[in-house]
Amino acid sequence: MSEVLVEMWRGSFLECQHRGHAVIVNSRGDILESWGNPSKEILPRSACKILQAVPLVESGAADAYGLNLEHLALSCASHQGDSLHTQAVSKWLASLDLSEKDLRCGTHWPLGEETTNEMVRLGKEPCQIHNNCSGKHSGFLTLNKFLKGDAEYIDINHPVQKSILSVFEEMTGETSSGYGIDGCSAPNHATSLKGLATAMAKMGVGERGPASLRLVEAMAKYPLLVAGEGRACSELMSVIGGRVVLKTGAEGVYTAILPKQGLGIALKIEDGATRGSECAIAALLVRLGLCDVKNPMIQKRMFSKLKNAAGTEVGTIRPANCLL
Repeated sequence: MSEVLVEMWRGSFLECQHRGHAVIVNSRGDILESWGNPSKEILPRSACKILQAVPLVESGAADAYGLNLEHLALSCASHQGDSLHTQAVSKWLASLDLSEKDLRCGTHWPLGEETTNEMVRLGKEPCQIHNNCSGKHSGFLTLNKFLKGDAEYIDINHPVQKSILSVFEEMTGETSSGYGIDGCSAPNHATSLKGLATAMAKMGVGERGPASLRLVEAMAKYPLLVAGEGRACSELMSVIGGRVVLKTGAEGVYTAILPKQGLGIALKIEDGATRGSECAIAALLVRLGLCDVKNPMIQKRMFSKLKNAAGTEVGTIRPANCLL
């Protein structure tokens, strides 16, 4: 059974509730705290990108092609398609003697509003490099080149995807019941929230040796590459520093790695609302003592102000009492 994790108040009226599930575990998979059903099976979506990047490093492909921490951060990113991201991805592909056409992630407009507006003004069209997953797919392409695989690296039976599933199941400690196709066309394997949180905790304590530690370091060191200006992942990691690595996933998923505490967090908002998942993860970070509740970046997500068309504050989004 899910639990109310986030509330939306309009004046003195409770207008909306976001139900969900959340769990905090250590690297052995022991549950420290949970809300709702920690065994709830979910598709983690982009919240598991760091796991999908492990074979890139563990195989030796990252070293073989001279990837640095910025490349590794991009391989775990859901970036917003700003020039910071697209230029880096373009250079990465060129270094492999590959191009945008080799990607299989599909095209969408940049998530960054300013970048999109500027492209429209200039009459430019987006390409696959603007896809928020182009960094992850560049990592797939790097691994694929190392493995000498065929061009369709997103196929479920491709060596790239087989290596990802192997890591995913080893780190979650579960045999995945199946998969869905993500928005970027790559397989996304199912797991329980507890399994996902356990995998995150394992990443933080170096369960996969240098591979996991390098990926955690990369995300912590380059938060803007992981998402972008104004995005929750980037802003919260920036204010908390290297004590937490955060990653959002579509449809209300969030994960956190707490390396120094050896903990992992996974949560899922049932209705898929990002405002709910961002509020809940901010509350859990405060609960674990990682950030002061008064920090502006925490306040922005944990107690988001609702304003009407005239700019008048009319309500707030806040955590339910169970998270406080």
